[in-house]
Amino acid sequence: MADDHTHVQEFFTARAADWDARFPEDGPAFVTAVAALGLRPGDAVLDAGCGTGRALPALRAAVGPGGAVLGADLTAAMLESAVRAGRGGSGLLIQADAARLPLRTGVLDAVFAAGLISHLSRPGPDLAELARVVRPGGSLALFHPVGRAALAARHGRRLTDGDLRAEPNLRPLLARSGWHLTSYVDETSRFLALAERTG
Repeated sequence: MADDHTHVQEFFTARAADWDARFPEDGPAFVTAVAALGLRPGDAVLDAGCGTGRALPALRAAVGPGGAVLGADLTAAMLESAVRAGRGGSGLLIQADAARLPLRTGVLDAVFAAGLISHLSRPGPDLAELARVVRPGGSLALFHPVGRAALAARHGRRLTDGDLRAEPNLRPLLARSGWHLTSYVDETSRFLALAERTG
């Protein structure tokens, strides 16, 4: 697992400084995805794999000054970019592995995760860890600002039946991990899977 983490950290460290500049049109999609979580003032929410913190201002706006916003990322350079972009004031930034969160069980109302699922080394257990920190009835948003086909084309790949984000794969994966898939959208302009914490 350390090798997987090293690879992820190297990948994002090399891209952190210009990450936002590479995808300047993504901002509104983050705002729309955060709105779909249905957060309320005073809620506690985690942006898991927060990167440069593009979702943090929208998450803060949704939970208000009385809410709690955490941004966790494995890569220090991404968190540093979030601070440089002025997003550190929207939430508490922590360097942490989404597979081993330094949080108590059931302490959160929701988790927002942009682009995270394709970087999880053990998707089932890692999604179960996200479930652990969310109260029953809480929410999960798995988001990407472009859909699966558009993302594959961007990387010169073809979609395969084994793609974890395909609904027939994602639904049972989430169910085994403590989540119930409630909404699934995969279109050119966004990927957004919403789930509710079971039990």
